[in-house]
Amino acid sequence: METRSNQILVGAVVLGLLLAVVVFMIWLSQLSEGGRKSYDVFFQQSVEGLNKGSRVTYSGVPVGEVDLIELDPRNPQFVRVRITVKDTTPVLAPTRLPNGESANDGTTATISGVGFTGVSEIQLTLPDSARAPGQRALLTCPNDGPSPVCPYGVPVIPPRPGGFAAILNSAPELLERVTSLTERLTAVFSDRNQQSIAQILDNVEQLTGSLGERGPEIAATLAETRNTLRQAGTAVEQMGQLAASTDRLINQEGPALTADLRQSIQSASASLQALEAAVNDARPGIQTFSTRTLPEVGALIRDLRATSESLRNVSERLDQRGVGGILGGERLPDYNPD
Repeated sequence: METRSNQILVGAVVLGLLLAVVVFMIWLSQLSEGGRKSYDVFFQQSVEGLNKGSRVTYSGVPVGEVDLIELDPRNPQFVRVRITVKDTTPVLAPTRLPNGESANDGTTATISGVGFTGVSEIQLTLPDSARAPGQRALLTCPNDGPSPVCPYGVPVIPPRPGGFAAILNSAPELLERVTSLTERLTAVFSDRNQQSIAQILDNVEQLTGSLGERGPEIAATLAETRNTLRQAGTAVEQMGQLAASTDRLINQEGPALTADLRQSIQSASASLQALEAAVNDARPGIQTFSTRTLPEVGALIRDLRATSESLRNVSERLDQRGVGGILGGERLPDYNPD
């Protein structure tokens, strides 16, 4: 019994020593590596190729590793990735704008593939900013515990679209667009459209041949057109000279012509006035002629017409019966008894 108790004691001492050695080694590793900080990254894209223990780099320099990969319990559309990096890694917060919003100039995380091995890693980058990193604040959580900024107690690094994972995520949509484009190209280059295109090419070839054969005629037509344009330019120049001569003639002789025209108008006006006075003077005579003379003239014409009728009758009698027909009366017809 006493021997068994000694064995248990020895075993306990050995386990304690081993535990102490392990703790000492962990402490040495932490001492050699310095302090570490944890951050969360919420990706809305596939994290294929990313595993626990995957490398975390900052501008290509390894600074930490992935500790946890899981779906966000609050929103399964997001994948929560917990990373741990050295506390000397400059994970900077975005700059606060005067209106209270945050600028997009803080540290961001991207999933990037490592060569063609299918393994991915997380890259931390700092967008360009006018302020130096030493003048920027580090990304930390508020002192009042979990908040929308730190839902799981550690700061959240915003993701940045890009990298090989983003290309893989967009691959289905890209393949769908390529398929749609292929179908459209197939419809465009159908047998019927190919025949139409061949006919169009044949017509173009015939048209080109016809133009080649009629090249001299086209050249002659162009030469005639050039000559016509030259003649038109000459005619326009002559018209300009004629307009200038007309303008000069009007400027030189225009005042004399205007004076003569004015004098002629004045003479015509005086003649019209004299004619109007003469008409006014003759108006009473015209009225007397209309009311008295014209009726008398009408009666005279009627008398002349009656006299003319009588003379016609006398002339007819003279022709038919002679002088006796005018001087004697009507002759009775001879009586012839049966």
